Amino acid sequence: MTPKTPTALSPNEPRANPGSTSGGVRVRERTPPYTVVWLQSGGCGGCSMSLLCADTADFHGHLRSAGIELLWHPSLSLASGAEMLVLLQSVLDGKTRLDALCIEGAPQRGPHGSGRFHMLAGTAHPMLWWVRELSLRARHVIAVGSCAAWGGITAGGGNPTDACGLQYEDDHFGGLLGADFRGAGGLPVINIAGCPTHPGWVTDTLMALAADAFTAADLDPLNRPRFYADQLVHHGCSRNEYYEFKASAEKPSDLGCLMEHMGCKGTQVHADCNLRPWNGEGSCTRGGYACIACTEPGFQEPGHPFHQTPKLAGIPIGLPTDMPKAWFVALASLSKSATPKRVKQNATADHLLVKPAVRTTRLK
Repeated sequence: MTPKTPTALSPNEPRANPGSTSGGVRVRERTPPYTVVWLQSGGCGGCSMSLLCADTADFHGHLRSAGIELLWHPSLSLASGAEMLVLLQSVLDGKTRLDALCIEGAPQRGPHGSGRFHMLAGTAHPMLWWVRELSLRARHVIAVGSCAAWGGITAGGGNPTDACGLQYEDDHFGGLLGADFRGAGGLPVINIAGCPTHPGWVTDTLMALAADAFTAADLDPLNRPRFYADQLVHHGCSRNEYYEFKASAEKPSDLGCLMEHMGCKGTQVHADCNLRPWNGEGSCTRGGYACIACTEPGFQEPGHPFHQTPKLAGIPIGLPTDMPKAWFVALASLSKSATPKRVKQNATADHLLVKPAVRTTRLK
C-alpha cells in the first residue's frame, strides 16, 4: 500500500486529534493549530539567534508536534516581502486567526511619537502601528527578550529613538500598549525577558499556551512566566561551593565566586540559567562571566561597570534576595574564617590547584 502524503494545513484549518470514542468507534476530533506571527522591532536579533539553539534537530517539527503553526518569522520563514504583507493584512481583516503575536526588540516611538524611525518596509505604516493593530487581534501577545519587555539595551543611554517595552518602561507600567492592555485571551503581555532569552523559555511558553495550560497565575509580578522566573540564577551555579565559603574570584579567569568583586548578581536575579543551561551545558557563570541581571528591568544601566561589584564600607550593595544585611555580614565573616585551604587557593586560580581529598566516608 502506498502511504498517503500529508498535506499542509492552512492557518485556520484544524488538525486531526484522535480524541474520544463513541460506541466503540474512535472519533477524530479537530483541533485548530495554535498560530504564531513573530515580528522584530528595535534590537539585535539575538533572541532569534538563541531560538535556533533549541534542543531539537527539527525546529519546525518541534512546534508542529505541539500543535503550533509558525505563520511567519523574519529569519525562519521562506515567505517575505509581499507574501508577508498579505498575511498581516489577512490577520487585520479577520480572515486569518492569530493566537500569539511575538515581538522581539523594543518598539521605537520616535521621532516625536510618530514611530517613523522604524517603518515596516513596503508599507506606509511604522512598525509600532502594526504592533498595536495586530495586538488587538491576537489571543496572546508575547514580548520576546528584555528589549520587548522593558526597553532593554535599545532604550539605554539617551534613548534617542524613544524605545520602550510593550507594556513596561523598565519596571514601570505603560510602554507601547499601556498598563490596561489585555489580549483577547485575557492575559497581559507575557514578558519572556532575557538578553537573549533561553530557547526553552520561548518554546515552553508557546507550548503551554497552545495546550491552554497557561493562566494569569503562571505569571510573576512582572508578568514573566513563573516556570523560569521563580528560580534564581544562583540556583545550580557551578561556583556555589566558593559562594558558601565567600572564596571570591579576583580576576576574570579565576574559579571563585563572582559576587564579591566581579559584579555577579546571580543571587538576586530571576531565571533558571544554571538549572537549564544553554545547549545543555553553558551559562554566563559557567563561562566565567558574571550574571548582569539581563532578565530584570533596567539591567542595561546598572550605574556601575558590569564587571565590578559596587560596595559600601567593603560590603556589596546588592545582597542576596531575602537576606538581611546584618545576617549576610555575620555569615560572610564566619564562612571566610572556615574556608578550607583547597577552596581558598582554587578560588583565585584558573584551574584546580588543590584536589578534594580522597577519604573513606564510613557512612552506615
